Amino acid sequence: MQNVINNPANIDLKKGFVVKTNESRFSETTKIGGVNPNDIKISSKDTSGNLSMFEYQGNEKGGPPLHVHPYQDEVFYILEGDYLFQIGTEKFSLKQGDTIFLPRQIPHTFAQLSEKGKMVFFFNPAGKMEDFFRTLGNLPGPPTPEEGAQIFESHEMIVVGPPLEY
Repeated sequence: MQNVINNPANIDLKKGFVVKTNESRFSETTKIGGVNPNDIKISSKDTSGNLSMFEYQGNEKGGPPLHVHPYQDEVFYILEGDYLFQIGTEKFSLKQGDTIFLPRQIPHTFAQLSEKGKMVFFFNPAGKMEDFFRTLGNLPGPPTPEEGAQIFESHEMIVVGPPLEY
């Protein structure tokens, strides 16, 4: 029997599923900055909040500000492009086939260095990350640093510094 309290969408948690290329789990479209598709591949609804997985297609250089997830670990797997990641004070160059683990409570960020990029990333537990990306995708333009910090905070993250310079 399913735990309905942890599964408000009443999704059959014992049934597998397939999400096709260029599709999102529930056929929703989220574009960060209006140009970068960020598709939910596995939803927190599928895992009782334990995991969420996204596929990001970057069509521009750049990345988020330095921030902390107090409650989530994060994993990135690079499918295409060149990226610079920062964990604490250390910086790492990643390219196709590379994986990086970003532990909770440690400041981190990344920047896409190439014109095009693609990666898969996970949050464990899922937290409020799906709603965070929906919020960003619904903005008419880039938020000011103050607006961005508020959006991060309302989704259980803390901005602690600027984006990476590259």
